[in-house]
Amino acid sequence: MSGEQELGITESKAHSPGDWYAEVVRKAGLADYAPMGGFIVTRPRGYALWEGLQSHLDGWFKETGVQNAYFPLFIPESYLEREKDIVEGFDPEVAWVTHGGYEELEERLAVRPTSESIITPFMAQWIRSHRDLPMRLNQWCSVVRWEATDTKPFFRTKEFLWQEGHTAHRDREGAWEETIRRLDQYERLYTDVLAIPALRGKKPDHDKFPGADTTTTLEALMPDGKSVQSCTSHYLGTSFAEAYDVTYADEDEEEQLAHTTSWGLSWRALGALIMTHSDDQGLVLPPTIAPEQVVIVPIWQEDTREAVLEYCEGLRDELGGAGVRVHLDDRDERNPGFKFNEWELKGVPLRIEVGPNEVDDAEVTLVHRPDGESEAADRDDLVSAVEDALDTVYAKLYADAEENLESNVREAHGRNEILGTIGRHGGYVKTGWCGDETCEAEIKEQIAAEIVMVPMNDDEEPPHDTCGVCGERAETTAYFAKSY
Repeated sequence: MSGEQELGITESKAHSPGDWYAEVVRKAGLADYAPMGGFIVTRPRGYALWEGLQSHLDGWFKETGVQNAYFPLFIPESYLEREKDIVEGFDPEVAWVTHGGYEELEERLAVRPTSESIITPFMAQWIRSHRDLPMRLNQWCSVVRWEATDTKPFFRTKEFLWQEGHTAHRDREGAWEETIRRLDQYERLYTDVLAIPALRGKKPDHDKFPGADTTTTLEALMPDGKSVQSCTSHYLGTSFAEAYDVTYADEDEEEQLAHTTSWGLSWRALGALIMTHSDDQGLVLPPTIAPEQVVIVPIWQEDTREAVLEYCEGLRDELGGAGVRVHLDDRDERNPGFKFNEWELKGVPLRIEVGPNEVDDAEVTLVHRPDGESEAADRDDLVSAVEDALDTVYAKLYADAEENLESNVREAHGRNEILGTIGRHGGYVKTGWCGDETCEAEIKEQIAAEIVMVPMNDDEEPPHDTCGVCGERAETTAYFAKSY
């Protein structure tokens, strides 16, 4: 746009988080809006973040027996209808293909909103005996859900990238262990890679995945007080096995129904990453996932240029040899101040500044992206100093996110107190809940907050004996929050 400031963030995270977020995504080179409403174009830098996340998860999946496969984008309507809960749960969001070229199709094809209804029938073909179990499949793909009206890159789009795992097991015990194993891996991703702590629980029965027995979830709190459903892992029981005839012969050659699971994480995790850590200077990335962990910025005058650049090239080569993702910004046409701002905008966790003084003293100056903290390190200790600094940057990011979460989980009891607490503070409100969906609907109607999760353990005592909304006996704890 004419006259627009291209380098630097003009919106405030505190005062206009939606506009700020959109500006960070665009100016940090992560994504652009597509010409069709509800879709985005993921730029190389944004896709690199997805690849980093994918690399971690995919490795952990394979270590635990998961094999990747790929299934068609289109699902015949008759396949979808074999599991009625899938149809009812996704019907308003399904995009349909009715023509191929000029010819009308004999059967409509759904653009996959999820793949249980195409993957499960093939699992039924491939499973014959208890020896074939457990079967663990995963695919990395995109899905389409025609629900988004107000596009928010990575948080809310009609098409989004994700992985979806689908497994079959001999019994409930094996399937439930699988469900929790995947939830554990997702929590590991958020804690150890994205520097985001999350609450762990399950969805209330009225909000679980269509056809599932239990839907488990991680909920991450954003700085604007809204919750993000970070992932889901579903124990599906035998409902899909019954619908698609997933059976196996046990040791006595008796036919048994398999127990199945499905679990997925989308690029909404990238939205949570951007929203949680970034600031009014631009994108902030943890070193675990940053495309460049370190940028080296040389500072020279004409008479020191050769010595400074030679020194910087040595730093780059040593760090690269140690496995650090490092970039040397030796552009002549940009001054150091411009480079500092540009790399801050792009979220590089650590900057190394090198001028004639550093060369003379055999030192480097390390600057942490999150807070601008600066430290000097000896040239001889370069690799260990950089690794320590990257660990410190990660710890800072996690600590800030943890403080935000811990200070924004509040107890409230009584309709007015729940509404007032969410209205004033945002975050999570814990209260007793009778289990009736109408109590959630009352809060949702007033303030657009919903029950994002209940405790995983049904035996956990609620904070109050009575429901915080209707006053009837409390059966469990409900966590209310506004959500993305």
